[in-house]
Amino acid sequence: MSRVHIITDSTAHFPDPTLPARLGVTVVPQSIQFGRQTYREGVDIAAEEFFRRLPHYGALPTLHPPEADTFRELYAEKFRQNKQILSLHVSSKMSETVAHARQAADEFLGGNKIVVIDSLTTSIGLGWLVEAAAEAAANGAALDEIVRIARGMITHMYAVFFVDQLDYLERNGRLSKSQAVLGTMLGIKPFLTIEEGEIIPMEKVRTRDKAIDKLLEFVSEFSAIDRVAIMQSGQQPTEDTRLLLERLEQTFPGQYFPVLNYGPGLACQIGPNSLGIFIYESSGKEG
Repeated sequence: MSRVHIITDSTAHFPDPTLPARLGVTVVPQSIQFGRQTYREGVDIAAEEFFRRLPHYGALPTLHPPEADTFRELYAEKFRQNKQILSLHVSSKMSETVAHARQAADEFLGGNKIVVIDSLTTSIGLGWLVEAAAEAAANGAALDEIVRIARGMITHMYAVFFVDQLDYLERNGRLSKSQAVLGTMLGIKPFLTIEEGEIIPMEKVRTRDKAIDKLLEFVSEFSAIDRVAIMQSGQQPTEDTRLLLERLEQTFPGQYFPVLNYGPGLACQIGPNSLGIFIYESSGKEG
């Protein structure tokens, strides 16, 4: 049994939902607030139910990080089992999760060893990092080696999306109110990327066809793709997803592009009905 225990939070997305149980990963739930009601992501509310309820609420949902006390209790429990800990979480630019984890970790001194890592990403990007760390732990790697693997991968993670609803970007401070109102009136769809852990607008497009072009251009920039995933919010492929897949298959024959559903954690950042691509670029060393 591995001496290193991997901990993450519920913003992490796993193509195989059995991965945490199979590799012994602890997933700490984020809290989703709908008006006066609060749910623990993945415990009290699943992604499907979240998106089903979304149109029926007047206020936008908000995501709240686990409290430091939650991490403190979890770390203490694992230390009683003589474990070392790698706590790997959603970007600190999107959530206070890392700050709360570090606050708890700072209280443990002496022989206990714990490392908290800011992934600088979210969703499937975080899931890929957690998977690599957990597999290394299961194979008996030491904590320092697992940390090296995770930090090496972070610098090769990339993501872009275009969004359909601008009110989420306004609420999260990425667009001003006037930009959101004007953009909605003109049908502008911001093209976003994750840069140094922060979701930032890159440029604006007027049509969904142009947005598909931008996603295709993004993928075309990479010569060595180790992992890739198309992220959408619905269960069924949309017309945009199908068009993107057709264009990708023409440009990259033989390359597999899985389509996955992003969860509440990312939806609270960019809203529903968005379409994006995450890429892990092969470094020649990790992954």
